[in-house]
Amino acid sequence: MAKRVLVLNGPNLNMLGIREPQTYGSQTLADIEKACIADGKAVGLSVECRQSNIEGELVTWIQQALGKFDALVLNPGAYSHTSIAIHDAIRAVGLPVIEVHLSNIHAREAFRHHSYVSPVALGVICGLGASGYKLALHALAEKL
Repeated sequence: MAKRVLVLNGPNLNMLGIREPQTYGSQTLADIEKACIADGKAVGLSVECRQSNIEGELVTWIQQALGKFDALVLNPGAYSHTSIAIHDAIRAVGLPVIEVHLSNIHAREAFRHHSYVSPVALGVICGLGASGYKLALHALAEKL
């Protein structure tokens, strides 16, 4: 049976392809989700994708992943820099999480340099655009 991975995307990622394409690229979230499902399948993973602009909904999905999914790929968007609640949810469920950012958060504004997710993540991929999701899925396939 294929290992199950939940790919979660946070606020404003539903605006990909429209919002600052020079920073986030021209692919839409639908394009990225389609690629994640295909890339996951190629390495023996079953992938489900979700997006929310609501912090509490992301926390709930992380909590509900326990017992249903084997790992998470999480692009928390701006919540990386503000959400202790997401940090605590990841700690509580204990699933391997790879944090993904399309842009290099360390080369941007100073307030983006700190992530509350990174300390509880298995790994962090940033600055590689949409290919960061593929790298995360490949890493999880090896880890699981």
